[in-house]
Amino acid sequence: MIEKYRKLPIVLEVIKFTMDNVEEIRDWMILNDSEHELIVSVSGSWFEIAIKTLEGEMNISENDYIIKGVGGEFYPCKPDIFHKTFEVVK
Repeated sequence: MIEKYRKLPIVLEVIKFTMDNVEEIRDWMILNDSEHELIVSVSGSWFEIAIKTLEGEMNISENDYIIKGVGGEFYPCKPDIFHKTFEVVK
């Protein structure tokens, strides 16, 4: 039988990724004893940033949101999906 469910209202910690806050994000993840890591790959003037998640390595782009989940896991979320799913807690 198909049932309908509503997500529980939970408050999550989130930081918007920019090229200027890579160290802040890395420190945040370390502070939370995360098994996940931020990976920065540099090749000349080109670089790629990824995050190890429960589902594997995921690339992140500027303005993506990094979310700390209810189990302490970290994962990225694209801005358009983030704004459809979350609202600021006041």
